[in-house]
Amino acid sequence: MVSKLPIRLGVNVDHVATIRNARGGIHPDPVRAARAAIAAGAHGITAHLREDRRHIRDDDVERLMTNIEAPLNFEMAATDEMIGIARRLKPHAVCLVPEKRTERTTEGGLDVIAGGSKLVDAVRTLSLASRVSLFIAPDTVQIEASAKAGAAVVELHTGTWCEAVSTSDDKLASAEYVRLVEGAKLAFSLGLEVHAGHGLDFGTAELIATLPEIAELNIGHYLVGEAVFAGFDATIKNMLAAMARGRERIGAVA
Repeated sequence: MVSKLPIRLGVNVDHVATIRNARGGIHPDPVRAARAAIAAGAHGITAHLREDRRHIRDDDVERLMTNIEAPLNFEMAATDEMIGIARRLKPHAVCLVPEKRTERTTEGGLDVIAGGSKLVDAVRTLSLASRVSLFIAPDTVQIEASAKAGAAVVELHTGTWCEAVSTSDDKLASAEYVRLVEGAKLAFSLGLEVHAGHGLDFGTAELIATLPEIAELNIGHYLVGEAVFAGFDATIKNMLAAMARGRERIGAVA
């Protein structure tokens, strides 16, 4: 049975590192951003170590592991290199995501079915030390495959829905929201913990928080952008407030 439990916020600090890397050097420091997010009430930190190291670097992950007092969600592709890093560091959680060199950010969800036995082996290996999450589209076949692969968590890709909302494509937004609602219910029924993320802002985070099956939202780019104008502390608190409003609306949104 799903109850009105609190919902967690995981703050992705990748784009703090993006700003730093635009000029080189050490400022702004994603570890400092992580600590500020936690002080403002965030429940965890997400960082994606990409193959090309375009934002988060190896030493950032090392420092996050030793300098924050909150769970680290380590996003990564299921490559031998990344599996080796995760096995050595043993973060609280590992989220497997698709990764292409040409993309600006993660595009779409992981194809768990196409991943086959290699992905299942990666999940099994990583599960020895970390909770394993799969970042997937809210599709029935991908959710069912994630459960069969042995993942503890699925993170539902909200990017298509958020893009439709931002461009006022009401028909697509409505269809994508239904997919998320049904996907969250299915995943929960299969014993998976359900997270969501990608493209969320204050409004979409508030609405997605009305889905009682969702235990956590992972948000980064929007928070970093808003922090330019409102400050990091206020931005994190405003997001937490939006999520709390959504949680209070559970049952009121059809």
